[in-house]
Amino acid sequence: MTEQPRIHPVILCGGGGTRLWPRSRADRPKPFLPLTGERTLFQQALGRCSGEGFAAPIVVAGTAHVPLVREQAGDVHIIAEPAGRNTAPAIALAALSLPADAVMLVCPSDHHIADEDAFRRAAFAAARLAADGWLVSFGITPDRPETGYGYLRHGEPLGPGAMAIARFVEKPDAATARQFLEDGGYSWNGGIFALRAGTYLDELARHRPALADQARSAFERGGEADGVFRPDPAAFTAIEGESIDYAVMENADRVAMVPVAMGWSDIGSWQALRDVRVADGGACQAKHQRIDCSGVMIESDGPRVSVVGLDDVIVVVDGDEVLVTRASASQSVGKLAGAAGK
Repeated sequence: MTEQPRIHPVILCGGGGTRLWPRSRADRPKPFLPLTGERTLFQQALGRCSGEGFAAPIVVAGTAHVPLVREQAGDVHIIAEPAGRNTAPAIALAALSLPADAVMLVCPSDHHIADEDAFRRAAFAAARLAADGWLVSFGITPDRPETGYGYLRHGEPLGPGAMAIARFVEKPDAATARQFLEDGGYSWNGGIFALRAGTYLDELARHRPALADQARSAFERGGEADGVFRPDPAAFTAIEGESIDYAVMENADRVAMVPVAMGWSDIGSWQALRDVRVADGGACQAKHQRIDCSGVMIESDGPRVSVVGLDDVIVVVDGDEVLVTRASASQSVGKLAGAAGK
């Protein structure tokens, strides 16, 4: 394995976070909210990808969110997408802006990671694999039979703390998820990747040649001003969006994973946020009162909220919007976001 390469963080700020409505809205979505501490999720992502061994980050965000990136991160290099086209094209733009041998660490901007030291150790291990031409995914050590994530089946060892990926597994049903947990040979696919820029572009061209050509055209016809690179809008919007998993990872030959337990959550629902906050010492961020309750989380930007005699319930007050949901049903909250205000 090669010596430790310098890591180029690529922070992806796509997605609307609709399952955290009404706190997360189109004008200030989930990454830009302080949901698990004083810093926003985006600021936390930048912080754990900085310091020795890391280059300056590249932030890929929608045009509408460039002011939020500037507000929260200052003078960082931004690639502004004119439209969301999923992760494969977004990562291609970042790769095209770097030398072919640059090792990218692709991170979503809206995840929670409790153990940042474990994250960094995994990042450096993954970067060494990526420098050798592997496409590397972080494999999150599962602690429950989760049905909301894809899984990675462990393959042959590639050295200490690294292994090939035998196969990618779609989100399982509950019985299959329990089997995976008992088996011990599966990890969650956390959506964090280490990739050599040139290797990624080669694999994208091999498996999705039209997408690769369109992304390159959008990049070459784009331009930069005031630290913001803007791909050609017409060329980029014409891309048929696809995730890196479907476009590249599931088709490439040299795919690997670094298993890691780091207190990870994608904060994909109010229930997930409640569980993170409970682990950190408290579920409620509001003036509140709970009597004879268990598993109740309260979030309010003003009014005092009182809950009596309820279990597994989440209450959110944001401006003139109020949400009350069973925690176990909170994955459906995204269905409300589009209808809000109608």
